[in-house]
Amino acid sequence: MDLDRVLLISAAGMKVQGARLKVIAENLANANSTGETPNDLPYRRKTISFKNELDRELGIDTVRVRKVDVDPGDFQRRFDPSHPSADAEGYVLFPNVNTLVEGVDMREAQRSYEANLNVIETSRTMLNRTIDILRS
Repeated sequence: MDLDRVLLISAAGMKVQGARLKVIAENLANANSTGETPNDLPYRRKTISFKNELDRELGIDTVRVRKVDVDPGDFQRRFDPSHPSADAEGYVLFPNVNTLVEGVDMREAQRSYEANLNVIETSRTMLNRTIDILRS
């Protein structure tokens, strides 16, 4: 396999993991967002999915973002009758974001990003060594 192709595959991996980190950051930033009134729904967690896509020009499969969607899971209900968005029973709906799950997903995305970066750095080192050998 050409080193050019390796670089393109790793770059695509870094790009989708960057997009994944953005979705995770948005989820974490809105983990405690509630509606302003009792009838408003809180923030709904977003998810991201990937797909393999053939780059016909290069003849290689690369990873791409398939879609960013919302998690249809149930909202969290907490009893807080003093909250402005509390319903008639005193319950407030909070986002369906679990910060522990988001933290684990973030760490996984970071490791995948770093792995792709290491592939690029190793490929670059191999190219530089090849050039040095050819100069000798």
